[in-house]
Amino acid sequence: MTISPLSQAVAAEFAPEVTYLNTSSWGLLPRRTIAAVKALADENAAGRRIGAGSFDAVEAARVGFARLAGVRPDRVATGSSVTVHVGLIAASLPAGAEVLAPEGEFTSVVSPFALRGDLRMRYVPLAGLAEAVRPTTALVAFSSVQSADGRVADLAAVRAAAAAHGARTLLDATQSAGWFPLDAGAYDYTVTGGFKFLLCPRGTSFLTVTEEAQATLPNLFAGWVAAGAPWTGNYGALERVAPGARGFDEPPAFLSYHGAEHSLALLGEIGTEALYTHATSLAARLRSGLSERGHTVVPGESAIVSVPGLEGREPELAKAGIAVSTPAGNLRISCHLYNTQADVDRVLDVLG
Repeated sequence: MTISPLSQAVAAEFAPEVTYLNTSSWGLLPRRTIAAVKALADENAAGRRIGAGSFDAVEAARVGFARLAGVRPDRVATGSSVTVHVGLIAASLPAGAEVLAPEGEFTSVVSPFALRGDLRMRYVPLAGLAEAVRPTTALVAFSSVQSADGRVADLAAVRAAAAAHGARTLLDATQSAGWFPLDAGAYDYTVTGGFKFLLCPRGTSFLTVTEEAQATLPNLFAGWVAAGAPWTGNYGALERVAPGARGFDEPPAFLSYHGAEHSLALLGEIGTEALYTHATSLAARLRSGLSERGHTVVPGESAIVSVPGLEGREPELAKAGIAVSTPAGNLRISCHLYNTQADVDRVLDVLG
């Protein structure tokens, strides 16, 4: 019998002690990732690591994410959080610019714009986002997959509408990168937190920027790392930043990036197509089973399954050793590479 790369990876890298269906909150760390973080921590404790970490690991993570995102590495900036990336984009807009976003969008995607105080925010239902773009829209900011309930945006329609009206696009891929095919080059900006479906330690995030959009971003957070070549821009004001998106790099959390290098390599070995098929088939089985049992489920083909109004069952699931989450009044169940049909059936048994 031939064993798939996905099955091999799960057997080699994961051994959760619970039925873990909560990747929308944070992803499980692979064994190889944990080993890399521990090794660096030991070196730091012993004083054997000059500089507390290696920029080679940061570059490897950049390349690994670029491969998953479908862009060149020079389009990718590394950082610590989605919020900082979005704040940089928010700072680039002129006063009075209109930002269009879905109702109920994740806070980090909209707050840096809203709290500026001099931008015009407009919120519409996700299903009507493309139709709501107008000539006065400067930027459409939205998630490919909604955090609250797993709904997948009509990405092609939003891109077409933005292009027709000359609006830029900001896509948050935090709830999709890793299982959903991502073409980051199709958007002016993408932001992705690494600690969910990318299975990276917290403290890793990625910003992609088209060449045209790079020219309009301010060097608001430029520090010594923005110089590009490690350890060359530590004193005095920088005269210039590194070309491409590397000029928007933040100083790295080395422990996190030493792990991220290996998590992203693992996902690259499996491939997004295989992950998409695996995760969405499990989610479809779960939706079908929940519907048969009389529960109203948010429809779609997402790897994230949400049941509105069922958040009160989370303690019962936790008692049964099943990890899920309950954002915005939904029972949210997220499927990823380490989940199986047996995991789905356990949920259905408890909720039946």
